[in-house]
Amino acid sequence: MTTEQTLTQRSGSQCELCNSTEGLVVFAVPPASEASNADQCILVCSNCHDQIQQPETIIPNHWRCLNDSMWSQVPAVQVMAWRMLNRLSSTETWAQDLLDMMYLDDETREWAESGMASEESDTPTLDSNGSVLSAGDTVTLIKDLAVKGAGFTAKRGTAVRGISLTGNPEQIEGRVNGVRIVLLTKYLKKS
Repeated sequence: MTTEQTLTQRSGSQCELCNSTEGLVVFAVPPASEASNADQCILVCSNCHDQIQQPETIIPNHWRCLNDSMWSQVPAVQVMAWRMLNRLSSTETWAQDLLDMMYLDDETREWAESGMASEESDTPTLDSNGSVLSAGDTVTLIKDLAVKGAGFTAKRGTAVRGISLTGNPEQIEGRVNGVRIVLLTKYLKKS
């Protein structure tokens, strides 16, 4: 059985992200380089495929379908749902809410993050002092910051543990007062 036949059977002849039945293609989830292993591939419609490959063409409302597909038992589908939610989370609050609810086992999360790292630019993420920040680091706020939409002010000196890097080297994600927010690196110092 070919990879495409295996994926078609697994997905019920539907896009594994949005359930469309039009223009289905096999997509090898990076860092997989070829579509020979069905466990590292998903079946997607041409609309999803084009938006995955060209992030500047993303239509946020199309990706509300991830509300359902993020619960798939297929690791490759989970990885793509996590990556797309990550891309959308900086501009769409619903995507951040879904991302906060999503659970990935350690191996799947590693796969998801490794693919995001290859999508990011080679520019390192630096704190206000020029120290390189990495995912999982702890940073401290150097200024009081009003958090829009959350109704509180993040106070100077607050530690933000276990940060996540974004595709933008001037921003990181972290939890402050139990709320996951995007923070500008110019207001942070590595602890």
